[in-house]
Parts: sequence; C-alpha cells; structure tokens
Amino acid sequence: MSTIPHTLSTLNRDNFKAVARALTIVENDLTGAAELLQNLQFAKNTPIIGITGPPGAGKSTLVNALISNLIKEGNKIAVLAIDPTSPFNFGSLLGDRIRMSAHFNDPGVFIRSLATRGSLGGLSAKTIEMTDVLRAAGFDYIFVETVGVGQSEVEIAGLADITLLVLVPESGDEIQNIKSGLMEIADAFVVNKADRADAGLLANNLKKLTKQKHGQLPVFKAIASQGEGIDEIISFITTVKHQQNSRREMLLAEKAYRMIQQKRMAAINKRELQQQIAKEANQSGFNLYNFVNRYI
Repeated sequence: MSTIPHTLSTLNRDNFKAVARALTIVENDLTGAAELLQNLQFAKNTPIIGITGPPGAGKSTLVNALISNLIKEGNKIAVLAIDPTSPFNFGSLLGDRIRMSAHFNDPGVFIRSLATRGSLGGLSAKTIEMTDVLRAAGFDYIFVETVGVGQSEVEIAGLADITLLVLVPESGDEIQNIKSGLMEIADAFVVNKADRADAGLLANNLKKLTKQKHGQLPVFKAIASQGEGIDEIISFITTVKHQQNSRREMLLAEKAYRMIQQKRMAAINKRELQQQIAKEANQSGFNLYNFVNRYI
C-alpha cells in the first residue's frame, strides 16, 4: 500500500490513479487521511463551481456542456457528483457512468460520484475535503453538482466560489420557494431548456426578483442538450474566476464549521443508530427524546 508521502508526491491532475487513491483515503477516513489533508499544497487558486437546482432541471447536462467547451482550451476539469444515498446500503443511487457518460473516458476530465450519506443539504460530509484534494492536484476548474433537494441546498454556498442555480420553465410555480431559500445562495441563474414555453417569462421574473432583493444577478438562458447559451455562462465563470473573491473569509469560516461539525459527529454511526432504533422502538415505554439524550 502506498504511503501518504508517496500519495502526496504523485498527486497531480495528470495522474488520475493518484487522485482517485487520495480521494478514497479522505472519503473513507482511512489511515493517514488527516496527514494527507494537513500536508496538501495549493499552487493555484482553482475555482469551485457549484451547480444546484431542483430535480429534472438538467444539471448534469449543463455540466457536460460546460466541460465540452472548457476542455477545448486545454483545461483539466474535475467533477464531484453528489448522489442520493440508498437508505438500505448507504451507497450512491446514481453513478458517474450514467450522469457524465459523454466525458467518462476523456483524459482531460476526472469524475467522481459520492453519496450524501444522510447529509440533508445535498452535500456529502466529505465534500469539502475532497474538493481540496482536487484543488491540490492542480485542476483548472472543479464542478460540484449537488442533489436536487430544494431549500436545504443552501449548504453549497459554504463550499463554492461560484454557485449556479439551474431552473427550467416549469419551475415558474416554485418562485416562492426560490425567494425564501435558494435565491440567497445563487451568483447566477441558468434557465435551462429555454426552447420550452414560458422560458422568457421565467427569466424576466428572475431578473425582477434579483433586482428587488439583491441587485441584478446574471440570468442566462440555455439549451444545454444542444450547447446553446454555454459560451455566455463560461464567460461569466471566467470573469468571476479572475476577480478577487470577497467571500473568502466567509467561505473559509463555513468550511471550518462543517469540518468541526463532522469531527464531533464522527462517533455517531447512522447504520448502528438505525439498528438500535429497530431494537428499541417497539419496546414498551420507548421515548425518542430519552433515546437521543443518550447520544448527547
């Protein structure tokens, strides 16, 4: 088995095996994970781009289209696709081969799926550390595509330098939900499947809402499946990439909070918790609050 110093010395964007090995060590908290993370070196300021939005909005299709354009310029791209977790085996329900099949064998694109493992906000508890491994490997862009779980996806704001909220014309009825939650975390909106009816109406409504509450945020119309509107989105991403990130302190504080939270919850095994609940729930006098208090 490779030592941590060897893993670190071989960690670069051209060595996908070393990148995959480092991610596995971190994701599964294997021996040496802390040593690996504490010795990561960051030679470049790689932007982390969060892609979020409701199910069916075409997030994976949009990521595919963005990758296709970016690799033409010789960029090396990494993607973390956060998948729902099976309640039975705690594994990923979707897979990178299905979601990103167009680029799975592309030498310029590294793709990794990981399960939320019970996280409510659409992010795996290990996502922060894994994105840092990818940053240390020297990728030019890192995309994090999150599970479409609605308002709780505000977690992505604590991870990504740029957050794109993807919607479709049928999302018009969800404007109230957008106003109350996801609106707060978007740096730009993408109205995907813009060839459908009411796409223009949704885009105009989004422009009005953002102007009223947050100042004008970019609203892009795209047909990701056909590659339309992608250049404008990439131009926005590239522009933001080269600007000073005024949210750096907030992002770092949020990452630190998530990591401390994760460490303090490390002793709680969800599978064991589920098994213990199954044993006690049908017993006379079972009280959930007393049960939880034992863990606290």
